[in-house]
Amino acid sequence: MPSCSNEAASIQRETTKPDIPAITAQETEDPSRLFELGQEPLHLTFYGHYSYYTMPQWGADPSSRWIRDRFNIHIEAINADGNAKLKLQKLIAGNQLPDIIWGDRDSDLERMREHGMLVPLNDYIDKYPNLKHWAGERILDLLRSPDGNIYYFPNYYTNRPYGNAGYVINERIYKELGSPALDTTDDLYAYLKQVKERYPDVIPFETGQAKEGNGIDQLFSAFKENNYSFTRYFAVANGDRMTSIYKDEGFRESALFVAKLMREGLMTPDGMTQTEDQVSEKLMNGKVAVYASADPIRLAMVADAELRKRDPDNGYRFIDPIYKAGLDRTKIYPGSYNILGWNVAAITTSAKNPEAIFAMLDWMTGPEGSAVQMWGPPGADGYWNGFAEDGITPLFTSKYGTDPDGLAEIQSLSGDMIWVGNTVYLDRTKSEYEMTLPPEQRNWATYWQQTVTWKSQGDATPFINIRPAPNTEEGGIMKTAKEIWLKARADAMFGTTDEEVLAVLDQAHEDSMAAGFQLYLDYITARWQENRRVLSQN
Repeated sequence: MPSCSNEAASIQRETTKPDIPAITAQETEDPSRLFELGQEPLHLTFYGHYSYYTMPQWGADPSSRWIRDRFNIHIEAINADGNAKLKLQKLIAGNQLPDIIWGDRDSDLERMREHGMLVPLNDYIDKYPNLKHWAGERILDLLRSPDGNIYYFPNYYTNRPYGNAGYVINERIYKELGSPALDTTDDLYAYLKQVKERYPDVIPFETGQAKEGNGIDQLFSAFKENNYSFTRYFAVANGDRMTSIYKDEGFRESALFVAKLMREGLMTPDGMTQTEDQVSEKLMNGKVAVYASADPIRLAMVADAELRKRDPDNGYRFIDPIYKAGLDRTKIYPGSYNILGWNVAAITTSAKNPEAIFAMLDWMTGPEGSAVQMWGPPGADGYWNGFAEDGITPLFTSKYGTDPDGLAEIQSLSGDMIWVGNTVYLDRTKSEYEMTLPPEQRNWATYWQQTVTWKSQGDATPFINIRPAPNTEEGGIMKTAKEIWLKARADAMFGTTDEEVLAVLDQAHEDSMAAGFQLYLDYITARWQENRRVLSQN
């Protein structure tokens, strides 16, 4: 499940009901005015604006098949074919916009909004019950554009911590090496050396797709308190300013650490080129000792189930975040979350019936849509069968606790089609139920979210939407800065000496500053401070 996130405080068993509010009659009044899903066929096209994303076939998995058959909804995928920006340009130039575009809240979607290609959602938000109810005014205010309208339907929005970033270890290898301490970066280094000596056919430290920052961003977090992995901005928060990442002591230390792991053969050498399928294969075969990424749950969950089929004592487990000795571990965040969640869905002006599409998205983010997508179709032979009297809480069946492999398979397929995920509903609902099960029946992902990942993610809400538009002077500087960053990150990773690594970073800083980097830093600082102001008013 894509998602990328992090929050505070693992959820303990509670005797009270989860903080899931009831929908009032006022919020659902006059239902005759609503578009009723299923009253007529709904055909639409969907484009995921990510070079790496390919939408699974609609109707091939149990969840989307149930939605298709129940509501007569038919969704045709338009895929990026490995180059999202080029694909979007072609769609716009050919006047072939998809009905839904799903992607980051970035300049690409903003340009479409500015040119009148997106449908304002205000009237629909007021008319349909779920998004307004579950998101609340604070989130809706953050989504509001300068013209006062809302064009984006958020995905994985929340009012509490969430996220999956962190470190996963192979349990069999860990036990065979004596279950040593794995707390500090020194502990990690010593452990990886042991793995290499004892298991020459195993990757000691697996990053996944490092070209996206996976693995190396998590290591950066180990060297800096209150760090939100802002390699994506090439800058870090320093007091009330955003400053160059290349001069940040924590980042420089992490770059040296990464290069040392690479030089000594303790880290996958293919991080910049490998595919997700290749990473998954290594995990499934137990050929990884430590795996760190922004979302290790998605691949490790399936791999854990596969390994335990062969050996119940094998599998994968999370560890608490690695940190540099002397730092406060409670301030180490291997990932981040924000209350707007991950990305957004927007309805384009090409849609023939935008209200019907909004009605579908609003249903998907509500209790029934969320339950179907996360736990499969309802029914006595499924994982849930209807709702409690509140109309919100799913009635889970015994299969939920006794067939974790089947549930993991459903979620591994349907997760890539959760486009408007409701984090509060999903996380709290499953958490409350999981705590009633014996430990051996709890879902692997939910267990580790509760015990490790949710409490170790940093709140990055103040840093959302701070990038400049590409057609501005600051946007042009950012484009150049990104090119410098991508080259410097790769060069530093393969630096043959500490001196070479630091020289790469120093040169990248100088090149960035010569390209006007300070103007860009001033811009994102101002946007960051404006977000802080808006948040302080809610």
